[in-house]
Amino acid sequence: MMNMKYNTLLFPRKANQTNFSLFLLSMRLLFGSLLMTHGYAKLMGFAAMSASFPDPFGIGSRYSLMLAIFGELFCSVAFVFGFLYRLSMIPMIVTMAVAFFFAHGGSITGGELAFVYLVVFILMYMAGPGKYSVDHWMTNSGKRRR
Repeated sequence: MMNMKYNTLLFPRKANQTNFSLFLLSMRLLFGSLLMTHGYAKLMGFAAMSASFPDPFGIGSRYSLMLAIFGELFCSVAFVFGFLYRLSMIPMIVTMAVAFFFAHGGSITGGELAFVYLVVFILMYMAGPGKYSVDHWMTNSGKRRR
């Protein structure tokens, strides 16, 4: 009997919706809050960074920095709450792609953090926000009222 408990614990048959949604919530909280710290640092150092920030799109360092702050700070807040989830992830994915391919030259040795964020955000984009999100609450609240 005891062996059966360990087998079930170590080798569960199938992930249920609740467990998967809790996993997605924990990923949103972890990676969203980590990316927010980068955006917040850029916001606090805006004056010092705006003249020398990389400008891969040719729009000026100041505007490139503003886009990075938007993607890393404001979109991360929406990501954490699961609000306009996929829409908010597009600037985050673009920011990490630019950071990895342009700022770090596509090098894993110098841009591993940007690469990890990029891969995680692409996978999270495909997975969706889960049921513990504002988007889920908004789409299902209309169904309950009918």
